[in-house]
Amino acid sequence: MADGSCARPWDAVLSPRAQWTVTVVEPDAQTENTPRLDAASDEALVAACLDGRKDAFDIIVERHRRSVYHLCYRFVGNHEDASDLSQEVFVRAWRGLNGFKGDAALSTWLYRIVVNTCLNRVQARTLATEHLESDQFVDTRTDDPGVSVLRAERAEAVRKAIAKLPDKQRATLILRSYRDLSHREIADVLGSSVGAVKANFFHALANLKKILGDEP
Repeated sequence: MADGSCARPWDAVLSPRAQWTVTVVEPDAQTENTPRLDAASDEALVAACLDGRKDAFDIIVERHRRSVYHLCYRFVGNHEDASDLSQEVFVRAWRGLNGFKGDAALSTWLYRIVVNTCLNRVQARTLATEHLESDQFVDTRTDDPGVSVLRAERAEAVRKAIAKLPDKQRATLILRSYRDLSHREIADVLGSSVGAVKANFFHALANLKKILGDEP
């Protein structure tokens, strides 16, 4: 397994906005005899990576890059930081792939890296979590500028409230609300019990209500 210091051909596909091209190269005899991995399971791709197939990790990145990016975005709230964090997540995954034991889905393992990476980042700077969908019941067809101002103020209030939550509560809320993971899946990501996840989610909602006070 490479140590991650080599060039990573999958760098260009980490951001949903990235522009990238594919160069078609005529296969040699060895490549022609190598099975394609496009339709392989995640577990098979991991095994292929560990056997030295670097192209297998390209497929892992392409398969999971959007969900990893979106989860990072929920933690940091802007494209630039989310792209940087996505890059870091896949670098960590590449370097630590031999630590994937297959006792959970690869996506769960990647989410675990996302949570740890994002929490490490935001411990050193102010969290700018995107708001919950608090405006989903607002009539977006209106042109009333007052409504737009109200929505922006409410979104900012919720962002600040989420930033004040303890790490486990914040991560649980984001995984549950944005990735729609089950309590069992969140427990696997956070390395905790289902009971602890339920408690964290309950306390996160209660704390949000307390912090927001009379906010709508």
